[in-house]
Amino acid sequence: MFHLDWGTAFQVNFSVSFFLALLNIIFINLILSGDNAVLIAMAVRNLPRNQRQKGMILGTGAAVLSRVVLTFFVVLLLKVSFLKLIGGLLIFWIAIKLFTDAEEDEGEKETTSMMKAIQIILIADFTMSLDNVLAVAGAAGDHFILVLFGLLVSIPMVVFTAQLLSTLMDRYPVIIIIGAAILGRVSAEMIMTDPAVAGWFHPTHVLEYFIQGLFMLSVILIGKCLLKQRAARKQQKLLVKASGLKSVADSAIKPEP
Repeated sequence: MFHLDWGTAFQVNFSVSFFLALLNIIFINLILSGDNAVLIAMAVRNLPRNQRQKGMILGTGAAVLSRVVLTFFVVLLLKVSFLKLIGGLLIFWIAIKLFTDAEEDEGEKETTSMMKAIQIILIADFTMSLDNVLAVAGAAGDHFILVLFGLLVSIPMVVFTAQLLSTLMDRYPVIIIIGAAILGRVSAEMIMTDPAVAGWFHPTHVLEYFIQGLFMLSVILIGKCLLKQRAARKQQKLLVKASGLKSVADSAIKPEP
């Protein structure tokens, strides 16, 4: 369990164990931040190009601050039943929303506001980072300064990865589908590791992988269905509008008796 002693929290002892713990935290952030980079890249994709990097930096910075706060409570939070279940369902909904927003035709997309993108990043990252923060806190031991430094070092790593993914998504749209599927897997993993769900089903590794695959597929299928419904509604509105304009035009050229 992560214990914080304010008397020694910010004392630094530059020993071999300190630097080994620091390297462990950096490595953990590199390994565990891939999903977060995918989320950030998809969240800022509808921002104007000249605002994307700013959105990534602000969103990642806000997410890191939330992780620092979360570190104090993570051990207790992970034991609360239904918390990860609710978080997993939230990530599932966010995955579908980001997928449908990204897959819309360029002319029909609504430009995302900076605040909206940061809100999505903050909420989703906070939800996804429970296990990540626990791993970092475990590697840091009682050295809170290591947690802070390790999380701050992770900012340029995540921003660089998200920037690369965002650029690749513009050139290769199939990456959007892969990114949405990854978020679907994350949501399934959170749900299946919730204490209440695990207690009910006692899932085997095979069942966990099956559920993760099912969620990955569901994000794409539900997203595609929503896009078709959205396109059908827009087409219907255009037909109604065209019909109305035709009626007005007919009335204008109709000869008076």
